[in-house]
Amino acid sequence: MVSRIFTFRSSLPALSALGVAGVFVLWAPASANPAPAGIVIESTAEVTYSDAGVNRSATSNTVRVRVDELLGVAAATLNSGPVTARSGPAVLSFLVSNTGNGPEAFSIEVVTAVAGNAFDAAPDGLAVDSNGNGVYDPGVDLPLAPPSITAIIPAGGSQTLFALVTVPTGAADGAQTAVNLIARSATGTGSPGTVIAGAGEGGVDAVVGPGGGMAVASGRIVASASTVTLVKWASVADLFGGSTASPGATITYGIQALVSGSATIDGLVVTDAIPANTRYLANSLTLESAPVSDAPGDDAGEASAAGITVNLGSLPAGTSRTVSFAVQIEE
Repeated sequence: MVSRIFTFRSSLPALSALGVAGVFVLWAPASANPAPAGIVIESTAEVTYSDAGVNRSATSNTVRVRVDELLGVAAATLNSGPVTARSGPAVLSFLVSNTGNGPEAFSIEVVTAVAGNAFDAAPDGLAVDSNGNGVYDPGVDLPLAPPSITAIIPAGGSQTLFALVTVPTGAADGAQTAVNLIARSATGTGSPGTVIAGAGEGGVDAVVGPGGGMAVASGRIVASASTVTLVKWASVADLFGGSTASPGATITYGIQALVSGSATIDGLVVTDAIPANTRYLANSLTLESAPVSDAPGDDAGEASAAGITVNLGSLPAGTSRTVSFAVQIEE
C-alpha cells in the first residue's frame, strides 16, 4: 500500500481565496487483479477553454507505457497437519501459485534435511497433480523430471505438486520431520526491484517482486511405528491335585502378543514348538479363551505334535491377543 502526498500552490482565484496551499492525498491500494504484463497503458490529456467567447479544446500527445512483468510466487502446504507415515513411502501435498502479472514457470526444490528434524526422510522426487483431484495417484500423476521446472502457470493460477519421500526404518514412533518445498521463478530471483531486461512476457522487462521471486512452504511427517512384545507363562497341574512338574503333569502355556506404538501391525503370526519330553494335548489350543481347531485351514490356528501356529492377522496399536495350549510331561 503506497501513499503519495502532492502539494500544489496555485495563483488561480479559486485556490487563492483559501489563503493556504491546497493539499491532495492520493492513495493507491494494491490491486487484486494487477495489470497483465505486456499490455500498453495509453493516456491523453485534454484542455478546454474559451477564446473570445468561443469554446475551444485541445489534446496532448498520447503517452504509452508498456507494463513490465512482476515476478511473484507463493507456496503453501495442502496437508491439514502432519502426515502420519510408517517406514517407507510418504507423500506431502503443496500448492504453488503465480502471484505475478504474467505467465511464469517455477523451479521446485524439495529439502528434507531441516534443522530440528528428529529424522530426515529421503527425497524420491516430485509429481504433478495431473488429474486435478488433489490426491497422489501413482501412474497417473506425472513425475516432474529434473531439473524440476513446472509448466507455465498463468498469472493468478496455481499448481498442486506432490513431494515423494521415504521415511527411514527405525524412526521412533511419534518422531516428526519437516520437509520444505522451495519454489523459484524460472525467469530469475534476487532482491525485490531487481530488473531482468527483456526477460518478461512479450519482451518487456521482468521485475523481481517483494518476495524476491521465491517462496518456501513446509510440510511435516510424524512417524508411526509399533513394536510387538511377546510374553509367555506357564501353569502346572499334577496328577495329585498339586502343581509339581512331575511326570504325567499338565503344563498350560499362555502367550500374549501386545502391540505398542501408533501403527497397526499386519500379518502377526504366533508359533511355538512343543517342548521335548512333553506331548501336545489334543484340542487344547485357544485364542482369547475361545477354542481353536487343531486342523489346518478351518480357522486361525493349527496344532500338531511338533507345535502350534495361530494367525492373529492385523492388530491395532494398543491391543493384545492371548494364545494358550497344553502339554503333558511324559510319564
